[in-house]
Amino acid sequence: MRDEGQLGRYRARFADTDEDLRRAQALRYRAFREKGGADEARVQSDEDAFDTHCRHILVEETQSGTLVCCFRLLHLLDGQEVTRSYSAQFYDLAALQAFQGPMAEMGRFCIHPDWHDPDILRIAWGAMTGFVDEMGVEMLFGCSSFHGVQAQDYWDAFALLRARHLAPAHWSPQVKSGDVFEFASLAGHRPDLKRAQANMPPLLRTYLLMGGWVSDHAVIDRDMNTLHVFTGLEIAAVPPARARLLRNLAASS
Repeated sequence: MRDEGQLGRYRARFADTDEDLRRAQALRYRAFREKGGADEARVQSDEDAFDTHCRHILVEETQSGTLVCCFRLLHLLDGQEVTRSYSAQFYDLAALQAFQGPMAEMGRFCIHPDWHDPDILRIAWGAMTGFVDEMGVEMLFGCSSFHGVQAQDYWDAFALLRARHLAPAHWSPQVKSGDVFEFASLAGHRPDLKRAQANMPPLLRTYLLMGGWVSDHAVIDRDMNTLHVFTGLEIAAVPPARARLLRNLAASS
């Protein structure tokens, strides 16, 4: 990805100053923690030790300079480094250690809650595609978050994931967290497809359209007030038409 690109009203660029990172952390706080029951006495910034090891991408509205989206990318040389990832805190990723190509973990993806333009997600995926191509990434992965910690709110979505989108057995993440919702408990639940799609996070829907897959359980993350599923995408499996679309977006961002 070039350091700066534009799509419609928006531009995507790498964070390159401490102030850029602080702005991203403030948006993350608003997206993940402000209404999540987190301790209001703490500084309004979502930050952790992984930030210093990642590249951060910002999407801004060009006229106002408003930060409307951000995410971070951790580059890994191969599966042997997967234990360095944020996701490895919550999932047993031993199977993925056999992956031989470069990998990237995408994390803390969020869109400003007051902004709903689909071009924001498009330019974000374009920027991500530019990074993937530049670094030769062969697998993209991360945690896809559902707001709140009540699994019953997402039974239809989870049942659909179980039926159609589970990870192949040779890459399947295993349970590590002590607080999970296992999709196997929905074996008798027939999902309402409309409700399932409506409750699926937009980022996850895009992953799935490209051939992505998920863990067979959701981690209940009470600190972030989310349920999240491990999500993986082998770049070689992306349908050619979608790969062309993403690379066209990357060329503009």
